[in-house]
Amino acid sequence: MRFTISGKQIDIGDALSTHVKTELGETVGKYSQRPTDATVTFSKDAHQFLCDAVVHLSTGLNVTAHGTATEIYAAFETCREKMDKQLRRYKRRLKDHHKDRSEPVEFGQAGMYVLAADEDEWESQDSGLQPIIIAEMETRVPTLSVGDAVMQMELSGTPLLVFRNEKHGGVNVVHRRDDGNVGWIDPRGNG
Repeated sequence: MRFTISGKQIDIGDALSTHVKTELGETVGKYSQRPTDATVTFSKDAHQFLCDAVVHLSTGLNVTAHGTATEIYAAFETCREKMDKQLRRYKRRLKDHHKDRSEPVEFGQAGMYVLAADEDEWESQDSGLQPIIIAEMETRVPTLSVGDAVMQMELSGTPLLVFRNEKHGGVNVVHRRDDGNVGWIDPRGNG
């Protein structure tokens, strides 16, 4: 597994890098035999250290975890424990995912835009409520089953996931609802 370990305006020593590689490698190795790479980023916010980790699995799925503590090693351990819990929860499905799928998850390219947050700016434009695009970039949209999309959303810790439904090829969305349940949006015309 390839590791990218970095710090945002803090120095990451060799001892911490070695510790991260060893511990994270063991944690991910218990649940997935073929992780491809991991990105671990440390930063500091006032008196707290923050640790963000993203592990890319060979199936195309990503696992994300975040940890905070007053010491940098403790922040990593919190992050690693959260990742361990997520992987343990989905261990059976991750293993079954390898059996059902002979190829890794397929991704398609899509445009992604960041819009200005201030609605007052929108109204000041001549054409009414036209948002100002402040960033334009490419993103990847995976082709998954609904169950795999829910699992990917949970593993990545995001509130929603846009995906292409592998049954019919249409674009779908799964999202975390305010009541804690998961919603699924399938905009195909039903009549």
